[in-house]
Amino acid sequence: MKIKVGDEEEAQRQQPLLHKEKSIPPQPPAWQDQKTLIQRLINQTFQSTAHLANLLPTGTVLAFQLLSPIFTNQGHCDSAGQNMTVGLIALCGLSCFFSSFTDSFRDGNGKVHYGIATRKGLLVIDAADSSELLSPEEAARYRLTLCDFIHSFLSILVFVAVALFDQNVVGCFYPEPSDETSEVLTVLPVGIGVISSMLFVAFPTNRHGIGFPLSAR
Repeated sequence: MKIKVGDEEEAQRQQPLLHKEKSIPPQPPAWQDQKTLIQRLINQTFQSTAHLANLLPTGTVLAFQLLSPIFTNQGHCDSAGQNMTVGLIALCGLSCFFSSFTDSFRDGNGKVHYGIATRKGLLVIDAADSSELLSPEEAARYRLTLCDFIHSFLSILVFVAVALFDQNVVGCFYPEPSDETSEVLTVLPVGIGVISSMLFVAFPTNRHGIGFPLSAR
């Protein structure tokens, strides 16, 4: 039985994919894979730093972000700028420490009042007489505990980690960081964030002080 030439061509057109070799996509060079890995690490660091900011007073973080470029001259500072930057970090750290001992509550009219935790209770700072707003039993619920000191210490560590990750601060103190220094400055904020988050979970607090979001108790 003879097969016509037209039939052979038709059979070849019907089975083109069975005889063609599968095309192999070109593999990216090794340097692109390394660049992608570095980008993922940087992105993860930014996300971790953003989560760290949630553990700090919003007013302190905002003030630091606004003043950091000015004090450091956008990362190009001299010895005077370094001293001012150290002073800014110290003041913001003290603010985080102090805010850990503050608390807030709503009165019967829904107005928010702030106070400072003491050994006996809460000292309301925006009212002439605290007893008019809180009974002695209610004020005793806000007294100082060991957890407050733990949170104050962790808040300072978290803020230092955020400050070290700030590019203006890094440029001020490390204009040309070595590879080891860059690695430490990248890994340190993430490490502090993980450890601090674990300790915050292990030692929770119900305080909503100055600069922290207020939620219902």
